[in-house]
Amino acid sequence: MSSQIDQKTRLTGAEIIWATLEGEGVREVFGYPGGAILPAYDALRKFPIRHILVRHEQGAVHMADGYARASGRVGVAVATSGPGATNMVTGIATAMLDSIPLVCITGQVPSKVLGTDAFQEVDITGITLPVTKHNYVVTRAEDIAPVLRDAFRVANSGRPGPVLVDITKDAQQATAEFDFAAAAPEKLRSHPMLHVAQQSIVDAAELIRSAKRPLILAGHGIIHSGAMEQVRALAERAQIPVACTLLGLGSFPASHELNLGMMGMHGESWVNHSIQEADLLIACGMRFDDRVTGSLATYATKAKKIHIDIDPSEINKNVPVQVALIGDLARVLDQLLPLIRPRDGAAWIHAINRMKGDAAVLDIKNLPDNGHLYAAHVINDLWRATSGDAVIATDVGQHQMWEAQYYKHEEPRSLITSGGLGTMGFALPAAIGAKIACPGKEVWAIAGDGGFQMTMPELATIAQEKLDINIAIINNGYLGMIRQWQETFYEKNYECSPILSPDFVKLAEAFGIRAAAVRTRSEVMSVVEAARTHKGPFLINFLVEQEDTVYPMIVPGAALHEMIRRPSGNPLVETASDA
Repeated sequence: MSSQIDQKTRLTGAEIIWATLEGEGVREVFGYPGGAILPAYDALRKFPIRHILVRHEQGAVHMADGYARASGRVGVAVATSGPGATNMVTGIATAMLDSIPLVCITGQVPSKVLGTDAFQEVDITGITLPVTKHNYVVTRAEDIAPVLRDAFRVANSGRPGPVLVDITKDAQQATAEFDFAAAAPEKLRSHPMLHVAQQSIVDAAELIRSAKRPLILAGHGIIHSGAMEQVRALAERAQIPVACTLLGLGSFPASHELNLGMMGMHGESWVNHSIQEADLLIACGMRFDDRVTGSLATYATKAKKIHIDIDPSEINKNVPVQVALIGDLARVLDQLLPLIRPRDGAAWIHAINRMKGDAAVLDIKNLPDNGHLYAAHVINDLWRATSGDAVIATDVGQHQMWEAQYYKHEEPRSLITSGGLGTMGFALPAAIGAKIACPGKEVWAIAGDGGFQMTMPELATIAQEKLDINIAIINNGYLGMIRQWQETFYEKNYECSPILSPDFVKLAEAFGIRAAAVRTRSEVMSVVEAARTHKGPFLINFLVEQEDTVYPMIVPGAALHEMIRRPSGNPLVETASDA
């Protein structure tokens, strides 16, 4: 049967879970059954909701996360109590630090044994309190629908984030009247600080008008707000160059003449120098985290700052600003744009182009093939093969930074990556979620050999669901970023960073997934094309140079402009500029 969400009916609590999810527009969930959530799984057959069976509950949350990032909708993950719930914590924290809207539903032991250390009992709401936007314990069937509906409101309103709903087994087994409309949460009351005074808009416009060296700092909030057109209008009208955070990549087209590239610890050298030379920074939906600023004492000391963000707690938290515009970015810019007049930014843009110097002279495609396979080559060739149109889910580490440097993102929601928490193992399950959300899009998971092994059992999920996902493993035989830090800061003491991996090709084939290994650059394009044309999943094991390093690099605590540059004579330039 299907749920009857438009009329009152009596259902079990388990049925109410699915009926409420259906009413909220949920069509797919990611989960793993267990005793405390089994009543809900028993009721699932009655509802038109697709359940993707994961191999680990952390994978379920990463899949829901990838689903949310790729689609803009709330992702849903389901698990049982105890270890099932605790396995979700890393995924929930990943979503929290990147402001991703999730609803995580966990089963809980019956209410009469709560607090007795019953089998598979754990206080999951206490555990997740610091890494959720909100969480709930539900012990009555009649509370399930109102709580779940409120959870969706909380997850997707204001600054998005993960919400956990813990439902006892007896609440799932009891019955209650279900009325979807009556369970609607109260209308969200606007935060009293989410009101931008007209004088603040005027002040911001005046700072922009008088600036000689302004920059827009494009963050993840642009994508959350859907403010891509407004930011582009501001940049073009006032001829202001744009620098992107890692999670802001895709919020402003990479090919746009005003796009400078990525800022921060592994950002483009000229971008970081531009920030240090700017006289005005317009921060759009970004939070001035440490990977962006370097030393706060020396960060952009010549610049006044305008900070536009929906979260009042981010204002002046790390970097003091002259003008704070607190509210939804698109709406704030709609108020600001009528006051912005065209200006001539040619001199500043010319100065930035001079800063690029030798770093952008050579195109990576023109570098000689010296017999070595570099990760940067792989990712740049993958970008060419896909024409930049694929959705890329990355793991965390060197390959993540090379992806950010060498795969040019034109569209929002095309880069799915863990920014704030830096979660290894994210790529493969997040790619699954992205593919479920966007079945018509080409999806690639790019992972290191270390991170891939953390969640590689999800290959079975790909095989069982028959998902057309391509997987690129950047295999250098090390925990690459750890090795890089050991080389730079620990006198090349590579303690515990060499890592043994299985034969990834044979591993994939064991799951019925086609696979190939690539050892030279001449093989890259043909194997990538084979993967792209194959109907079904395909894994490529790229055996790349072992001791390559991501450049530029800012030492933690150093100034933004104090970058470690690639040594002269190194076969790769720091970044590539494709004409």
